[in-house]
Amino acid sequence: MAACTTSGGRSKPWDYKAPQAQAQEAPSPLAGNYGNKSASRNIMVDSTTAATTGGPVTSPEIQRLPLEAQNANPAMANTPPAAAPGATIKVALLLPLSGENKKLGQSMLKAAQMALFDIGYNGIELLPKDTKGTPDGAQNAAQQALDSGAQLILGPVFSPEVRAAKNVTQRAGVNMISFSTDWSLAGSNTYVMGFLPFDQVERIATYAQRQGMQHIGVLAPTSDYGNAVVNAYRSLAANTGMNPAAVEQFLPGNADLDATVRKFSRYDARAGSSVAGSPIAPPPFDAVLLPVGGDMARAASNSLSQYGLPASNVKRLGTGLWDDQMLAAEPGLNGAWFAAPSPRARASFEERYTALYKASAPRLSTLAYDATALAVILGRSGQQQMGRPAFDHAAITNPNGFAGIDGIFRFRSNGIAERGLAVLELRGGRPVVIDDAPRTFQQSGLEQYSRY
Repeated sequence: MAACTTSGGRSKPWDYKAPQAQAQEAPSPLAGNYGNKSASRNIMVDSTTAATTGGPVTSPEIQRLPLEAQNANPAMANTPPAAAPGATIKVALLLPLSGENKKLGQSMLKAAQMALFDIGYNGIELLPKDTKGTPDGAQNAAQQALDSGAQLILGPVFSPEVRAAKNVTQRAGVNMISFSTDWSLAGSNTYVMGFLPFDQVERIATYAQRQGMQHIGVLAPTSDYGNAVVNAYRSLAANTGMNPAAVEQFLPGNADLDATVRKFSRYDARAGSSVAGSPIAPPPFDAVLLPVGGDMARAASNSLSQYGLPASNVKRLGTGLWDDQMLAAEPGLNGAWFAAPSPRARASFEERYTALYKASAPRLSTLAYDATALAVILGRSGQQQMGRPAFDHAAITNPNGFAGIDGIFRFRSNGIAERGLAVLELRGGRPVVIDDAPRTFQQSGLEQYSRY
């Protein structure tokens, strides 16, 4: 989940101590029953037409979407007022609506349409712009968005596109909330909303520690993602007094995995110290953090078992990369734990998406939903209170945060998203929540496991 939207290297390290004001209230809900949902003139359904025209497309089809009061905010339960004439707020959505990743882009556009419909505020005009999945396309899309009067940019998805679009939006002084996971792009009018490994490492490591697992090893690839996880764990341990991790890294792919796991598990020393005919000496770890997904997660877990670290004795810990139904069915990972957004609210969204569009919702579609909902909420509240949308840094980095489809989140002062995560266990072919995600960033909520 976390690595699928990036490419290229990063030069900016993760700053665990980025200043963040203390939350004073519960997060603002981004979705709910807001009364009248008749915002059809600003809702796009036909992705092809939207990509071509760059403007809103009216369709009565979306008005048959089932209504739910998920995360309802009683204070906003009345019908929202219409915007004053000439006060329409313009928000651009930069997505790959054509090219290799057009299926993803069009699915994210549909999710954004759902958010518009759910909130039902007529004062927002969403401007879809096609990045074509390329840096040049993203740069052109960003310029088109600004030429159309966009006051906030949502997207793009992929790191090279974000970098190219940032060159345009930064000069114009317009804020951009991207869907990338490349944290090095955050700052200077750019916010990174993608699923990042840092909160995931903190959440799963501190949870495991509370369950009595004091010795955790980290087996990671030598990639941007793997390096980020290793650095995050080392920083976490240094700041919280946890035992330092034993770390081994391997080249992406299976080339040196077997030799690396043999060394990591201290297999030869443990086998050599055992008495003839007796079992190998006990494992050196209570748990192993494996920041890999798919086939690599299966291969790494099987190799650990081969070298005397079976899952029955050494707990497998993962990141959001394990938020994968296919991986949940892997017998060798049954009982493994990982940190990710709670799937409970997402399940309702996915059911509604499927009912409306007759297709499954890609995992990243919730980002488009939450970002669009955030834009509407900030736009509406600012328009009502100040006569202009609240798309400034102070509003976007509200320390109380927001509650969306993927749970609570907020942007730190450095532009990087912080999320409240659940701990899940792979059990019987499906992920099961074993420790709920926090519902607030207040002291009694997220800070119960976030120590700095």
